[in-house]
Amino acid sequence: MKHFVVASLMAMAAFVSPGSAAEVGDDGLHKAPWMRETFLDLGEDLAEANAEGKRLALMIEQRGCIYCKKMHEEVYPDPEISDYISENFFVVQLNLHGDREVTDLDGESLPEKDMLRKWGILFTPTVIFLPEEVPEGASAKEAAVAVMPGAFQKGTTLDMFTWVNEKRYALENGEDFQRYHARKIRERQGASDGAQE
Repeated sequence: MKHFVVASLMAMAAFVSPGSAAEVGDDGLHKAPWMRETFLDLGEDLAEANAEGKRLALMIEQRGCIYCKKMHEEVYPDPEISDYISENFFVVQLNLHGDREVTDLDGESLPEKDMLRKWGILFTPTVIFLPEEVPEGASAKEAAVAVMPGAFQKGTTLDMFTWVNEKRYALENGEDFQRYHARKIRERQGASDGAQE
C-alpha cells in the first residue's frame, strides 16, 4: 500500500509540474498553441499580424536545444505569459537548421538555415520582434525593433514582450529595455512586499 501511495503522489506531481514535457513536433521543435503555421512569406505574415492587431515575432529554435526546452517547459506555459503572447503576438517559428523556404521582407527566398545565416543568427532560442511597417528593401533582421537572444526567466520574458507590444522602443523619452525591466522588477517587489504587510 505504501508503494502505491508513493507512486500515486509521484504521478500527480509529474502531472501538475510546471516542468512537464512540452509538445514536440515531427521537426523536433517544441510547439506552443500560439504559434502559427504559415507559408513563411514574412510579408504576408506581417500583413496578417497587422490585420489581427498583433505584432509579428519570429521565434528561432533548433532540435535538441536545452534552452528552448527550458523556455517551453518553464516559462511559456505560465498562464500570464502564454495569454499575453496569444493575445498580442503573431508568432512564426523558424528552425535554425531547417530546409523550409522562407521569403524575407526584402523579397529574397532561402531555406530557413540559409536565411538565418544571412541574418547572423548563431544560437537558439532567439526571438526577432518586427514593427508593423517595414522600410522597403529591409530584411527582417534589419527591420527588427528588438531581438531577444537566449533563454530568460519569466519576468524578463514577459517584460520584453510587453516592452515591444507597448512600443516603448519608439517613445520619444521612453525607457530603454534595461531601465524598463529594472522598474518592473521594483514594482513586482513592491507589490509582493505590500502583500506581506
